[in-house]
Amino acid sequence: MITLTLPMPPSSNRYWRYYRGHPTLSEEAKDYKNLVKSMLHGMEPLTGDVIVHIYVYRGLKSGDLDNRLKIVLDSLNGLVYVDDSQIVEIHAKRFDDKTDPRIVVRV
Repeated sequence: MITLTLPMPPSSNRYWRYYRGHPTLSEEAKDYKNLVKSMLHGMEPLTGDVIVHIYVYRGLKSGDLDNRLKIVLDSLNGLVYVDDSQIVEIHAKRFDDKTDPRIVVRV
């Protein structure tokens, strides 16, 4: 089992921007993905089916749990697993921690 502690990602509401009618990743999303990539540098991606547990420790008592999941899963593509199509099961739970907002992922 792999356990990762990641910084809180941007909300999915701020993940995409539209340029001339086409969706593109926001600068904030690109920065987050690059940060995760630098944190996991040298990790060998898992092959085969994976089960993912995500624990969201939010700093404020606002925001939907699902707004963070897609961003986290996408940022782990090619780093923890080859592709997110390998995910066969997802478990997610939200907690409040105003002093240390973060995402804990277990794969």
